[in-house]
Amino acid sequence: MADTGGPVGFLGGAFDPVHIGHLRGAMAVRDCLDLERVKLIPAAQSPLKDAASVSGAHRVAMLRLAVAAVPGLEVDPLELDRPGPSYTIDTLESLRLEYGAERTLVWIVGSDVLATLPRWSQWQRLLDVAHLAVMDRPGALPPATEVSSWVAHHEVDHTELLSRPAGGVIRLQQPLLDIASSDIRAMISAGRDPRFLLPDSVMEYIAQHDLFGFDNT
Repeated sequence: MADTGGPVGFLGGAFDPVHIGHLRGAMAVRDCLDLERVKLIPAAQSPLKDAASVSGAHRVAMLRLAVAAVPGLEVDPLELDRPGPSYTIDTLESLRLEYGAERTLVWIVGSDVLATLPRWSQWQRLLDVAHLAVMDRPGALPPATEVSSWVAHHEVDHTELLSRPAGGVIRLQQPLLDIASSDIRAMISAGRDPRFLLPDSVMEYIAQHDLFGFDNT
């Protein structure tokens, strides 16, 4: 039976490790669009990025710690449970089957992703199964004309987005924090303290499991 209820958002990524930029972005979209919840989906292997530094099990564990006390944020490991590269269109089609034809589903991306969109598998089909929420990200490169035209053609407002299950693009002006997981990994490897860039519970987990070159000696 399909899940019933309010609109649901999804934020995919390596989360290698999860940091407060991810969490603040998810919370901002949740509040701005009145979503019932936002699910964080760690990728098994992004087709456009190098393999994650740590295992999917570690990344899921850190995510669960990060959202444990945050209402409306959850973790969904469905991409880790599926073999092969993590194509967003496959994930969205799976989610559409899970939630049913009438549920409003929103896939959340940073504006920097728009420049890479033509390299995504079947990217123009994304709106067949979900809406796209685009969060402004500092320093994002402008997308190709094809993508800009596609976004403009499908742009909707808050009310229209919530009135149908899929098909719209909404631009959100709240800027995401300019934090990168790669910078956090580099800090940890160099013996520097990344405190306040990620939840304390995640930092404790990294130290406990000696991740990202953390030195416990």
